Amino acid sequence: MRAGPGQVLAGRYRLTDRPEALRATAVDEGTGESVLLRALELPALLTGGHDPEDGTPPQADRLVRRVGAVGSTAPAWHPRLLRGVGAFVDGELLWTVEERPAGVPLAELAAAGPLPPYRAAELAADLAGALRSLHEAGLSHGNLTAESVLVCEDGAAMLGGLLSGVAEEALAEDLGGPGGRRRYEVRATLVGPVAERWPLDGGPAGDCWALGVLLQRLLTGRSPYPEGGVPELVTAVRDGRREPSASCGPLAPLVERLLQPDPALRPTADEVRRELAVLLAGAPEPADGERAAREVVLRPAGPLVKSARGRGRSAAVPSAGRGAGTDGGKPPRIPPALLGPVLVGGVFLLLVLGVVAVVMFAG
Repeated sequence: MRAGPGQVLAGRYRLTDRPEALRATAVDEGTGESVLLRALELPALLTGGHDPEDGTPPQADRLVRRVGAVGSTAPAWHPRLLRGVGAFVDGELLWTVEERPAGVPLAELAAAGPLPPYRAAELAADLAGALRSLHEAGLSHGNLTAESVLVCEDGAAMLGGLLSGVAEEALAEDLGGPGGRRRYEVRATLVGPVAERWPLDGGPAGDCWALGVLLQRLLTGRSPYPEGGVPELVTAVRDGRREPSASCGPLAPLVERLLQPDPALRPTADEVRRELAVLLAGAPEPADGERAAREVVLRPAGPLVKSARGRGRSAAVPSAGRGAGTDGGKPPRIPPALLGPVLVGGVFLLLVLGVVAVVMFAG
C-alpha cells in the first residue's frame, strides 16, 4: 500500500507510522484510541469495473457486513480479548480494525527462542480465558497464532485477529465456494503454511487444537508439524505426524491432549484455563535478579554455618580472624586492652598473699 504517517483512511483512521505490508497502526480520530489496521487484498472479481465514486462494490460490502456482524457479537468486556472495531474497503483492500494498546506481538517474543514453561503457561491461561468467552458467545476464533496475540506492558496476553480471520474465511468461501478443492486453494493462498490455522475440524475444538500447537511452538521454538508448504502441512496434520510433546516439560501432558486427532478427547478452553491455574499455583517463585544480586552483596564473607538442631532455621555466622593462642579461632576470653591491668592486679594480689603467709608463719 502507498501510504504514510498522517494519511487518513476511511475518513477516520490517521496513520501514525509507515505501514508494513498490509498492516498499519493508526489513531481513531473519533475516539482518540490507538488501533491496528490489517488489510486483505480483494481480487478484481470483487472490485473490477466498479466506480469508486459509487461507494463500496456490492460483493465487497457484503464481506464488510459479515465481518461487522461477528465483531458486534464478540464479547467486548473480556480483559484478554482485543476489541474488534470494524471493517471498511479502500480501493482494492479490505481493512479490519481492532484496538491496539501498548505491547509487543507474541511472534517477536517467540522469535527470540523458547519461553520458560511457566511463562508460556501464563500466556496460555490468558488465551484460554479469551477463547472461553468467545465459545460461550457462540463464536470460534479460527485465527489463533503468535501474530494475533499481543503481550501487553503488564505481561498479560491479549487475543486479537478475530475480524481478520473472519475476513479471510469469508473471502475464501466467496471465491472458492463452501468447500472442495477450489476453496482449499484460495484458503492456502490467504493463510499460508501456518500450523495453527489448519486443524482437522473447526469450531471451539479447532481453537483448542490451535492453542496446543501454539504452546508447543512457544516451548520448543518450532511448530510440531512441518511448515514447508501447505500440502505437506495438511498431510502431516491428517496423518498425525508431528514432533512428540515430551520436550514441553510440565506442560507436555496438556499439549498432548490438546493435539489429539479426536476433538472429543481434547479439553475445552475452560478446562485448559482451570488446569493451567492449578499448575501456576504450584509454580516456583520467579527468579528476581535484582534481589539475588542484593543478597550476594549482603552475604557475610565467611561460610554459612547451620545452627544446632532445634532452632528451626539456619543462621549466617561470619568467621572471625584467627590470632595466636586462640582455640580454633574462638575469640579470647579477656579483651586485649584489659590484659595489662589484669596482670598488674594479679602481681599485687600475689604480693599481698605472700606477706600474709609470712606473718602467719612467723606468728
